[in-house]
Amino acid sequence: MYRIMPKGLYTRTFLIIIAPIVILQSVLVFVFMERHYQLVSRRMSEAVVREIAAIVYVLEHYPQDPDYTNIEQLASNALGMSTTILPLEPLPPPTSKPFFDVIDKELSLAISRKIGKPFWIDTVGRSRFVEIRIQLKDSILRVFTRRSQTFASNSHIFLVWMFSTSLVLLIIALLFLRNQIRPIVRLANAAEAFGKGRPVDNFRASGAREVRRASLAFIDMRRRIERQIEQRTTMLAGVSHDLRTILTRLRLQLAFLGETPESEAMRKDVDEMSNMLEDYLAFAKGDADEETRSTDIALLLEELEEESEISGFLVTTSFDGPSEAEVKRLSMKRCLSNLVTNGCKYGNRVEVSGGIDRGWLTVTVDDDGPGIPEEERSLAFRAFYRLDLARNQDETGSGLGLAIARDVARAHGGDLYLEDSPLGGLRARLRVPA
Repeated sequence: MYRIMPKGLYTRTFLIIIAPIVILQSVLVFVFMERHYQLVSRRMSEAVVREIAAIVYVLEHYPQDPDYTNIEQLASNALGMSTTILPLEPLPPPTSKPFFDVIDKELSLAISRKIGKPFWIDTVGRSRFVEIRIQLKDSILRVFTRRSQTFASNSHIFLVWMFSTSLVLLIIALLFLRNQIRPIVRLANAAEAFGKGRPVDNFRASGAREVRRASLAFIDMRRRIERQIEQRTTMLAGVSHDLRTILTRLRLQLAFLGETPESEAMRKDVDEMSNMLEDYLAFAKGDADEETRSTDIALLLEELEEESEISGFLVTTSFDGPSEAEVKRLSMKRCLSNLVTNGCKYGNRVEVSGGIDRGWLTVTVDDDGPGIPEEERSLAFRAFYRLDLARNQDETGSGLGLAIARDVARAHGGDLYLEDSPLGGLRARLRVPA
């Protein structure tokens, strides 16, 4: 049942509302049709049969004029029936009846009980009248009576009023239901946009009390996270300024020492410390202040290819289909640049391909390097974790490239995966919402 049931809150609530109404109306219709409708139709059929039985009794027990004019006038004026006395002849064969023919069923039972003579009924041939033939001793009594006299003909009015009123009330209920569901949808969209790092400016608490509480809790959570990020950015800016000041003084002191083997080694250490500091600050700060905007990913990949060629690396890029995506451009470029740089550092050939399918942007970076063992791929995303023993011992770095790339991917609402590459090395597959 869970597989076939609707998953949306609106459709589920719609079923919760409409299912009891349908069941209730079905029960009412069944009870009405089976009890009230048949009971009323039975009583009306018995009344018509009693009048016909009275005519039969008069014909059999009282003398009549040769043309039966008196009995025909009596039936027409007093009973509202058209009667005719026919010569004795065999009754017509029974005609086919509808399966749910209440008139034929009730009239047949009443004639059998009240009159007890051979009879024939035609409830199909005429739309407004019912023809009844009763076989007497020396004649046939033919009676035409209105169909409305034999069954409850206005029962459909009850059904029409019931279903039309229910339909109107159901439409009104659905309109109110949509207004109640809309704040929940807005809350879900706001949470999704915030999770993707996109601005949520026009969101406000609305709807029922419980929905307002959830919305206010989300707004407070968002403010606390933004305030924490702002405090962390301010602190890191101060730390960065202080450390850069110290590194600048070290460079000035090394410049006064002159060109010696010792000063050259110290200068390399200072440069490495500066690069590690920049990587650390980039990882810790992130790009929370950057706004999401429409970006041509194919053009971004071409820029990475040109920059790699200037650095002397062989990188080929390709992109299939439309390439516009809603991302943070600088952040995405840093992510892809880290992946391409890792591929160029540990391999000789790097291929970058991308595409957008079903609202998701996917970019793969393949290299022909030594790769990363499958059991160590989860460790590669740890900050400051080095895999140089598995890749290349001659290369140095801070161990933050993959950590920064995955942090950017998750900030966009996606993720970064490491897989085996068709080139024989490592494949980094980036997948984020477009």
